[in-house]
Amino acid sequence: MDFSFWADTTKPWAQVVEGCQHAEATGWYGLWLADHFMPNIEGYDPDGGPVDEEMGPMLEAWTLLGGLAAVVPRVRLGTMVTGNTYRHPAVLANMAAAVDHISGGRLVVGMGAGWQENEHHRYGIELGTIRGRCDRFEEACEVLTRLFTEERVDFDGEYYQLRQAPMEPKPVQSPIPLMIGGGGEKRTLRTVARFANEWNVWGAPDDLRHKISVLESHCADIGRDPAEIRKSAAALMIMTDSEEAAAKLRSGLAHRGGLVGTIDQLRDIVADYEAAGVDEVIVPEFTMTPETRNETLDRFRSEVIEA
Repeated sequence: MDFSFWADTTKPWAQVVEGCQHAEATGWYGLWLADHFMPNIEGYDPDGGPVDEEMGPMLEAWTLLGGLAAVVPRVRLGTMVTGNTYRHPAVLANMAAAVDHISGGRLVVGMGAGWQENEHHRYGIELGTIRGRCDRFEEACEVLTRLFTEERVDFDGEYYQLRQAPMEPKPVQSPIPLMIGGGGEKRTLRTVARFANEWNVWGAPDDLRHKISVLESHCADIGRDPAEIRKSAAALMIMTDSEEAAAKLRSGLAHRGGLVGTIDQLRDIVADYEAAGVDEVIVPEFTMTPETRNETLDRFRSEVIEA
């Protein structure tokens, strides 16, 4: 099982580079970036005025990926995950091919249907209904996968129309990995079964075990081997010295608190992820400060992963 680092794009560029270079140098498998333009606000009210938290800094993910591809060697790079509503899939396909060339073939195209309300409202981007976003997302996944591999693409969908569309140069990787993020059991996991090379969801080991069983069912429906799909889990990581404190933290973080506990508990949790069928655990920077990040990552590697 592999372990990857999810960098915090609310930090300045120099701090993002420092964290990613440290993760690469100390043996982490990949680097991931969120694709957002402003912090998420729970209970967002489109008729209310901006709040201070909403106006916080956020570096754009795909521009960062291109920069990181040039200054951080070896590791995989990807978005966790690209909001489909933000970019036309043909435009995104060309962006992805460029980053794959800059990186020498290390890109993973992470995709999701889009969800964050305040970004759509502030920028005038159509969010649409959940069903509409799912329909649009399925079309986008087909457009992307075909542009990555076919010389010319004709596509006549409800949301996207392509006419003998070229995309050159093709990515270095063939195929370039398409990672779909999300745990919706009726639509998202069905789209994963149809198009994804990789899949990611937030959750503890039991959550992943259940979601994987649902994904396997969708794969069976279309005759696909689920082993072809790499499975990853995102989980906030907090190391504590007290089991009581760990239990309280996990309760407050709900499905995002998959890696919270004492060192012994974290070792057991990692073993449970592996037993559940997870191929990659992705650890976000969000529970760390720039002052504690490197030490925290190093301790997790030495006392949990390598142990």
